[in-house]
Formats: sequence, structure tokens, C-alpha cells
Amino acid sequence: MHPFEKKLALAWPAPQWHSVTVLVAVSGGADSVALLRAMAALAGADCSPFSEGVLRAAHLNHRLRGDEADADERFVAELCRQWNIPCEVGRADLAAGLPAGGAGLETAARKARYQFLESAAARGGARYVTVAHTADDQAETILHRILRGTGMAGLSGMPRARPLGPATLLRPLLGFRRSEVVEYLADIGQPFQTDRTNTDLQFTRNRLRHELLPHLAAEYNPNVVEALLRLGRLADEVRQWMDRQIEPLEATCCRVVEQPARGVRVDTRPLHSQPAALVRELLVSAWRRQGWPMQQMRFEQWELLAELAWAAGEPSAPVRKHTFPGGILAESGPEGLLLYQKRSCQC
Repeated sequence: MHPFEKKLALAWPAPQWHSVTVLVAVSGGADSVALLRAMAALAGADCSPFSEGVLRAAHLNHRLRGDEADADERFVAELCRQWNIPCEVGRADLAAGLPAGGAGLETAARKARYQFLESAAARGGARYVTVAHTADDQAETILHRILRGTGMAGLSGMPRARPLGPATLLRPLLGFRRSEVVEYLADIGQPFQTDRTNTDLQFTRNRLRHELLPHLAAEYNPNVVEALLRLGRLADEVRQWMDRQIEPLEATCCRVVEQPARGVRVDTRPLHSQPAALVRELLVSAWRRQGWPMQQMRFEQWELLAELAWAAGEPSAPVRKHTFPGGILAESGPEGLLLYQKRSCQC
């Protein structure tokens, strides 16, 4: 067994997944191809050692790069055919109505990808959906969030596991460096596809990867990736502690309402004696549970929302209103804090 495969077996032991269906997201790039090959090696080339479980693949053609995207699709389909792995292919047309590039396109592509994976998992009865984010991706994510402005949850980076519909999205390669991926594929003689948009500097992620991180490593700290990962681990420990404090408080203070629209009413009186950080994170949690947009919310806006909560709940509290990104209306007054999405908002 190759050292890469041994490391994956330790990170996610096969007995934890061999008896269920696992859907592997495969773009055709190095990371996802390495994940598929290593999982196939652990499961057996045709999954026969694990007859109760099934290894499947899913590939979404975003149709943004014409013939190159079609070549990626054919590559993934052929790879899966060689390894006797069922593969579902989806196609999306993201270019319609979007700018030629930039954050809007990145966001739309990400949303389409996870929607496709969720639906493919449901059709195939998958218990797990695996994506091939590496430690380098995690460091880039943390740095991006620092520059954009984030809280403790954002500093934690991408979680190793999270719900995705009825399945669980898992990132088994978060403990692997990108260099390990490339070395593994070279050792086993496995080709992969190269997406030319990964070097397109109009995308923020690419500028972080190809410009900012190398500059920080050369001029400030050669171990900047490890430093960012360590920061993420420490932030995750604090976040987990904070989640344990928030859970009973949220159960006491927050209740879902349907009028004037579906939202959350917060009894703010118990919050007046709580630390500012705890109040902010409680509001973040309540916001997230409603599925409201998170990316446009900045620290200053969470601060303003917390101020509205502190000012509410007393008989003499003035009535204040503020509209946040996503068309979320906050109403603060004697009865507490009410959050709901305007019915007319198409955000």
C-alpha cells in the first residue's frame, strides 16, 4: 500500500465507510483524482471486499471552458470505467446572466456543485459525499476569510464534516498537503486534468494561491501555511467550546415565528449579561439555521445586530429597524429582537 493510501486509511478508516455508499466528487484535477484512486485502492479495485457498500463518483461539467470542460468530463468517465466505479455526470449552464468572471461566478459555481452533489447522493443512496480539499485549500480559505473579515467560525476554516441533505459531506484530505497529492499520482503513474482557470488571476482564490501566499512565505514566514492551519485548529477549539455555551442559550432565547414572515424572535433579556462574543455567535447561529446568506455579512454588521439585541427587551427600549444583506429585516424594541426576510426580496 502506498504511504498516501496508508495515511488516508488512518484519517478515515475503511471500516467506517465500507458498508455504505460513498459518493466521490471528481473534477478531473489532481486532488480529486488522487482521492478517488486512493479510496478505490482501500475499497478494492471493484469494491468486492466490501460487498455491502458501493463506491460511486460524480462529476459536474460547468460548461464554462467549452472543449476543455468536455475533455474533463470524458477523462473522469473513462477513469471510472477503468476502475469499475459508477459515475454520474451533470451539466450546468452558469454563464447565462453572470459576469465573465470574478466572485459572482465563483459563488454560482460552488452553489451549483453542491446542489448537484446533494441530488446525486440522494439518487444513489449515498451516506457520505467526499470532496478533495487539502490542507493548502484550508490555509487559503482561512487567509481569504481573514482578509474579508470573519469571526471565530470563519477562522476555523472548512469543517471536516457537515450535513449535505440526508448525507454527510466529508473532507478526508484536509490533513494532506498538495505536494503529497502530486507525488502520489506521479508514483502510481496516474494522469490528471489541469484546469487553466486555476491560474486566472481575476479570481480571488487564485491570487491568494499564486501571489499572496508565495509572497508571505518568501518575505515574512516560510511556514505561513502551517501557521494558518494552526490558527484554524485553535479557532476551531474555541468555536466548539462556544457552541456548547450557545446551545442551551439559543434554546431558551430563540423561537421560530411565521409572522409577519418566517423568521426568528429573540428574547434578548437573558443576553444583557452575556459577553459580546457569545451574543454575536448566538445571532450567527440563529441566522445560519434559517439558511440566510452569510457571505455578505461582515463583522461590522454582526456588531450592529448585537447592538440591536442589547438595546431590546426593556419596557423603555426604542423601536429600531435595520435591513441587512439578503433582505433580512431586524426589528428591535420592548418585545425583543425580531428577524425575518422581506417577502419581496429575491436575494
